[in-house]
Amino acid sequence: MDKSALWIVIAALGVGSFALRFVFLGLVGDRAMPPWLLRHLRYTAVAVMPALVAPLVLWPKATEGETDPLRLSAAFLTLAVGYLTKNLYAAMGIGAAVMLGGAWLGS
Repeated sequence: MDKSALWIVIAALGVGSFALRFVFLGLVGDRAMPPWLLRHLRYTAVAVMPALVAPLVLWPKATEGETDPLRLSAAFLTLAVGYLTKNLYAAMGIGAAVMLGGAWLGS
């Protein structure tokens, strides 16, 4: 890809990103949003996190796309601790401890 095409893509993505945010903040920001939209927006973070994490657990690049039992067990325990304790830091700590412990035992 030549430099001019790259800069055109970067500029277009920047303008598109700004336009998307401006629609919500600039055009609708001074008005109250309808309750049905607020109800759906509440679940955005809950939907984004699994979408970001699932490929890293199921098809990790570190194992060349092979499913890794260590990653699956760390993800399962993280989910279980998060669900049972409702504590984000405890869930992240357990997941990190399983990954670090498994890497230490495996080496």
